[in-house]
Amino acid sequence: MKLARVVGTVVSTIKHPFFENKKLLLCDFVTPEGAEAGGYTIAVDAVGAGVGDLVLLLDEGTSARQILGVEGAPVRTIVAGIVDEVYVP
Repeated sequence: MKLARVVGTVVSTIKHPFFENKKLLLCDFVTPEGAEAGGYTIAVDAVGAGVGDLVLLLDEGTSARQILGVEGAPVRTIVAGIVDEVYVP
């Protein structure tokens, strides 16, 4: 799992049928302290996240498909949670 900040949405008029009615979010990776970690990904939103939210990404296809309940879907990364707080002792 990875931490990321949602920085935008992705709109595509031509796409695989699986992505119909799915929200795609552009997510920048961050450190536990909230600093930019470098890199980004596009993730399918499974929890209702929006721009500015700190999110928990699941970046593994099989697990993502299990959460979405669609075997064989062309998806690798999903937003699995909206993070309220990160505690680093």
